Amino acid sequence: MCLAVPGRILSLHGEDPLQRTAQVDFGGVVKEINMAFLPECGVQDYVLVHVGFAISKVDEEEAKRIFEALDSLEEPVRDDSDPTGGEVA
Repeated sequence: MCLAVPGRILSLHGEDPLQRTAQVDFGGVVKEINMAFLPECGVQDYVLVHVGFAISKVDEEEAKRIFEALDSLEEPVRDDSDPTGGEVA
């Protein structure tokens, strides 16, 4: 399964559209992301990022909904049919 994660653009770097990058904030973790697919995006925009590339622009409300959904995945899942209780030996 592939997953794209939302982030907020903090700064943009480069003039060449194919080489342009951005510093993107993913809830406190900042990464350098390739912006070749989204030349129209600017600072403070939210983008979905997959394997280091911004692939889609999203509004702030949609980004928040995605963050909430991802946060809910952090809850441990316990499979009651597993006799070890899901613990790794």
